[in-house]
Amino acid sequence: MQSHTIDIKTLRSSASTTDVDKMSTTIVVEGLNLFYAGANQALFDVSLDIPEKCVTAFIGASGCGKSSLLRCFNRMNDLIDGCDISGKITINGDDIYKDDVDVAELRRSVGMVFQKPNPFPKSIYENVAYGLRIQGINKERVLDEIVEKSLRAAALWDEVKDRLGDSALGLSGGQQQRLVIARCVAVEPKILLLDEPASALDPISTLKIEELIYELKNHYTILIVTHNMQQAARVSDVTAFMHLGKLVEVGSTETIFTNPNEKQTEDYITGRYG
Repeated sequence: MQSHTIDIKTLRSSASTTDVDKMSTTIVVEGLNLFYAGANQALFDVSLDIPEKCVTAFIGASGCGKSSLLRCFNRMNDLIDGCDISGKITINGDDIYKDDVDVAELRRSVGMVFQKPNPFPKSIYENVAYGLRIQGINKERVLDEIVEKSLRAAALWDEVKDRLGDSALGLSGGQQQRLVIARCVAVEPKILLLDEPASALDPISTLKIEELIYELKNHYTILIVTHNMQQAARVSDVTAFMHLGKLVEVGSTETIFTNPNEKQTEDYITGRYG
């Protein structure tokens, strides 16, 4: 494969530079190990600090553990039979793997958007209102206000405001993904987990998702898994490179893409493998 260099300054020309060192830490991962079905270890002693209201990207070849790690932050791996986790993850100082943690409340606080858009077979309006109704919020005026606010936050309001009663399944793939993001932000999470959120979308929809991520980081801590290094360079403030379940290196995105400490990171960034 031909070696190449990602021009991060060009990719991030429209973005302001974030001083990661001055950001508060919101998530701390300590000695995290994850096993599937007992013997198959997917994560090895992963430790890192994740800053608040920044975009942290996880990059690496397929099967390196990016998505497995992402699913640890809202305990989605609990749903997998035979999955065993050791180590510690704290969010704002609270250990999310303690026995007394309300997992439903954790998942409300840590929203997740998957690779393939998954709107409910309901109206656009009811997709956004769904989580609010579960919380017992049924006043029409309150729902109207939050639905509009959430769709605006997801840069979708102007496109759907005249057809809120239409099925969400009639939206384009990119619109569906933004609707899912609106559904997440409606319940006011603190953290958003994005697992390859644009990999199934066309280039124009991908650009809209990237622009949306850049806007949302003013309000949320965002963790994104992406196989697209150019995308990681464009949208993230911090980049973590993983290989075979191990965290090889983490640092500011500019440092990781222009002057990494580890040769393994440089080899991946320049396309020598992966």
